Amino acid sequence: MNGLELLPVGRRVAYWRGRRKLSQQVFADRLGKSKSWVDKVERGVRSLDRVSTLHDIAAVLRIDAAVLLGRDTQPADVTGRIEGVEQVREALSTYDIAVGHSVTDRAVVPADQLARDAAHTWVSFQYARYARVTAMVPELLAGAQRAPEQARATLVEAYRVTASLLTKLGEAELAWLAADRAMLTATGDPILVAATTVQLGQALRAYGRKQAAVSTARAAAYRIAPPDPDDAQPAELSLYGTLLVQAALAAARHGDDRTAADLIDEAAAMAARVDDGQDHHRTGFGPAAVDLSRVAAALDLGNAHEAVVWHRRATKRDGWRWLPAEHRAAHLLDAARAYLYTDDPTNAARVLAEADRTAQAEVRHRPAARSIVAQVARHPHAPATIVQLAVVLGVT
Repeated sequence: MNGLELLPVGRRVAYWRGRRKLSQQVFADRLGKSKSWVDKVERGVRSLDRVSTLHDIAAVLRIDAAVLLGRDTQPADVTGRIEGVEQVREALSTYDIAVGHSVTDRAVVPADQLARDAAHTWVSFQYARYARVTAMVPELLAGAQRAPEQARATLVEAYRVTASLLTKLGEAELAWLAADRAMLTATGDPILVAATTVQLGQALRAYGRKQAAVSTARAAAYRIAPPDPDDAQPAELSLYGTLLVQAALAAARHGDDRTAADLIDEAAAMAARVDDGQDHHRTGFGPAAVDLSRVAAALDLGNAHEAVVWHRRATKRDGWRWLPAEHRAAHLLDAARAYLYTDDPTNAARVLAEADRTAQAEVRHRPAARSIVAQVARHPHAPATIVQLAVVLGVT
């Protein structure tokens, strides 16, 4: 086994697939992937950086995941969790209002104050102040859940920002619950439902429900599609385009390159009618955001060189500087992966450092980000600055 352990992870997958006498097509079908996805993994064109995917592969091959997780792909030790997630869980588990429990011991917050609190929470999230948002969310949810029916939109916003936060923190199942609560609350209002589907799609994708994420986001998008985009308002186009992007990212995660490309191109046509620097429905949608989605899609499809090209193009746009800090930092983590996969640790380290300066919590508290830091730090030519960051984060 010593020789096998030295092989890249894709070659290990191919070895064990052969041992199990599975064709690439049969193996792909059992994984719910395409044959081309399997072929790219085995040839090393597409990297396996998601531990959940490695576990799925190990289950199909009937081997322990540790056999695939060799010394080149050991997952980062996830420490640095933000305290307060359990309080968020408790807030989402409250049914007092629905079952008629008395709430007279707690004052009802005026609707206008609730709306301001929700907006403030969103702004804090967009600045990647995740610890602060985690502390704010339980009280926001409690107040919004006690609000009268006319404040329904605020309750939806409270659930949406909660789902966004939990997805960032790697709590996919809990994020799904928050998004589901938002969806139930929004039912009957097409715009609220569409806005909520953005977070639902993110949660489904993070939870591994890629096909559900594609179909849900696409259905919500076409439900609100303007008859004539030239006559539509920027807010309509932003929501529609963002849902197309969410569907595209889920399709890319599923290995469906044609669908992903078609949906992103359709979103780009909408973005051309919306100026950068807008934030309708908390989407940040515009030409720059669509270019960033091309980077994420290319990475999931195993096209790291293409991802680098789109990254360089996107960050030259004026609109790049107008995106929220959390969006920019999240993209820079994608760029770091792209550079790493193209054997460019210097640029991978450079954009990681930029991400840390842009939104420190994005790097320090997101499990996915910490894993990227660990991968870059383990590269033989990793700069000392990233090795030191990995030591600080405890992911060496």
